[in-house]
Amino acid sequence: MRLLEDFDELLSFKASRSKAIAHLMKKHIDGGYDDTPMMTSRQLMAMLTNRDDVDDLVKTLLLQILTK
Repeated sequence: MRLLEDFDELLSFKASRSKAIAHLMKKHIDGGYDDTPMMTSRQLMAMLTNRDDVDDLVKTLLLQILTK
């Protein structure tokens, strides 16, 4: 599944996928999720490509950068 492959790329080599998912779920349930300052540029670009309010041209450019 492409989503899991993308998620695995964002995790470090020793990071636990289950632990990361549990952390994200807890953040969501608690009503807050602002890890933006801790995100890498690649993670921020990936996040922007999945938003509905980002122009298609910007998404195309970001995807080209991400595939490098």
